[in-house]
Amino acid sequence: MTDTQPISPSGEQWSISRGDQRLTVVSVGGGIRSYDAAGRPVLHGYPVDAKADAGRGQLLMPWPNRIADGRYTFDGKQQQLPLTEPARHNASHGLVRWEQWSLVDLSDSVVTTSFRLMPGPGWDAILDLQVRYELTDDGLTVTPSATNVGTVRAPFGFGAHPYLTIGEDTVDELELSLPASEYLAVDEQLLPTRTHPVAGSDFDFRDPRQIGDAEIDTAFTGLVADGDGRWRVSIGSGERSTTLWAEADSFPYAQVFTGDSLPAGRARRTGVAVEPMSCPAGAFATGTALVVLEPGDTWSGNWGISHEG
Repeated sequence: MTDTQPISPSGEQWSISRGDQRLTVVSVGGGIRSYDAAGRPVLHGYPVDAKADAGRGQLLMPWPNRIADGRYTFDGKQQQLPLTEPARHNASHGLVRWEQWSLVDLSDSVVTTSFRLMPGPGWDAILDLQVRYELTDDGLTVTPSATNVGTVRAPFGFGAHPYLTIGEDTVDELELSLPASEYLAVDEQLLPTRTHPVAGSDFDFRDPRQIGDAEIDTAFTGLVADGDGRWRVSIGSGERSTTLWAEADSFPYAQVFTGDSLPAGRARRTGVAVEPMSCPAGAFATGTALVVLEPGDTWSGNWGISHEG
């Protein structure tokens, strides 16, 4: 009888490093399982013997967040997607986060993965998806792209689901900096109903302040970019901080989640999810900030993570 190594629930493990940084990307979903620097976590990931929980580190394509009842109409055709969040009757977080991605390229500090999304229930297009991860002296840069290689137009949105951390005991102790002027109110299915100014609300973190007992599972927009065209959302305490940045033109929305709905023992103890999104929840149905890829078109953007201390 031949001894075999057990297969990880997250599939193949592709690790890269630069200096004291180490990143592991996995074949199941093509997302990030772990990211450490100087032996400390930058992202709160998950163990090699577990599958991703609560979207942790996953890629959300061809839409981020939710589609109410899994229904939308595109180019005059009504579509019905599988309901992957049955408790709320939603299609959630796209079609690729549990699929098996392929390795395109692997070097010391760069790993690139890909997946071809074919037609299925509620989805008619063919997309070649690719994500490049690169560690630099400034941190991590992630470059996703989507190319329509089929013959029909494709609706498209992108999101990612990393949980930022500095090694805190709970998120309550963290200071949050969030340069957003507006937030999206939602209904019972967590779909947007209207946009509100953050001014005067519990969601105003334009001046950095401690999260405390604030419960956040909210999409923000009106994100103010720095001079380099990137907006930045940071968590920190003392001299330590972790920052997610994204190109403002490609990612006009960010979802922030303090983990209140996670299971006991993990709620508010496993980082703050900061999710760059090209469109808000429900965009397939509403058309808000929706990308439409004609045959042959490619969408691409850049986001990344930096850290201090």
